[in-house]
Amino acid sequence: MVSTPARPPVGDHQLSEAHRCTLGPIATPDRLLLGPGPSNAHPTVLQALSRTPIGHLDPLYVELMGEVQELLRYAWQTDNRLTIPMSGTGSAAMEATLANTVEPGDKVLVAVKGYFGLRLADMAGRYRAEVATIERPWGEAFTLEEIEAALQHHRPAILAMVHAETSTGVCQPMEGIGELCRQYDCLLLLDTVTSLGAIPVFLDDWKVDLAYSCSQKGLSCPPGLGPFTMGPRAEAKLAARRDKVPNWYLDVSLLNQYWGSNRVYHHTAPVNMNFGMREALRLLAEEGLENAWARHRANAERLWIGLERLGLEPHVPEELRLPTLTTVRIPEGVDGKAFSLHLLNTHGIEVGGGLGVLAGKVWRIGLMGFNSRAENVDRLLDLFEAELPAFRSAAA
Repeated sequence: MVSTPARPPVGDHQLSEAHRCTLGPIATPDRLLLGPGPSNAHPTVLQALSRTPIGHLDPLYVELMGEVQELLRYAWQTDNRLTIPMSGTGSAAMEATLANTVEPGDKVLVAVKGYFGLRLADMAGRYRAEVATIERPWGEAFTLEEIEAALQHHRPAILAMVHAETSTGVCQPMEGIGELCRQYDCLLLLDTVTSLGAIPVFLDDWKVDLAYSCSQKGLSCPPGLGPFTMGPRAEAKLAARRDKVPNWYLDVSLLNQYWGSNRVYHHTAPVNMNFGMREALRLLAEEGLENAWARHRANAERLWIGLERLGLEPHVPEELRLPTLTTVRIPEGVDGKAFSLHLLNTHGIEVGGGLGVLAGKVWRIGLMGFNSRAENVDRLLDLFEAELPAFRSAAA
């Protein structure tokens, strides 16, 4: 007599149960995200994300695409025709700026003053650029004179730099840099990941040719989209390429056929993420850029005053300090990581640690988008005041 197998074969294959898991529905704790990102999304944005999806070529979605593009232009203060949310995180948009404009042998000058400047240099090299760097200590910014000297020496096709350096909390002054790039016939590429929607950004006035950002910081949306914009001079360089853009997914000459007037299929867009982006940008426009910038500034100053009252020292001079991201020096004898974990595990509050040369030396406190509120500042300061002394004692 032939026995019946416990699990019948599927065609010529025996079904394996080795990796099958029995799980309950997902359950995540409430966290107050006061680190370098992501920040908490606005409740209205979360509601938009949960709406029933529609097709990515549905006329209603096509209309929404146009709204997102127009509101991104407002947030960036630009008239750039080619302004889209990349289907990917901010790093995808970062890579898109280089993938579309760098050809093998192009000179790319990267102004490095933190971790994300190093990432720009790495990415440019992967597209076979001839990469040169200038550097400032992590906590400082470049002067106009330093930028001009480097442009004069290297004569690059592209100058890439970070406006709001998330690893250090430094805001790079931008006045005059775009004019220098025009004078030396190079494109200006700007990282606005930790500035868009939260601190003043004037792409057109600054003569920025390429910029990118993310969805999860000043825009109060979850991570997943990477705003990208390209000005006329960058479009001209793209059009003059000798070869195809080496990254198909990020090729904006193809993406523009989808996001432009033709709406030609390129990929299945993350429609619900763009629902969220539309609402996030709508809320920003409703508040008004000047009001949003002023709110971020006021709450940052509230934090800075409170930290100094507690004897804690910001890493960056006030004139260069980001309202969105404050680096705080960890006091001597304190295990900064242990205190961060205590805040997370006991109080559900996330603050970040240092990156690169600042690892173990600073905390990174983010006040971005929906999270930039006085009650969040006060709650965090109260915890620092009440509970940090015990960590000092334990380490002594």
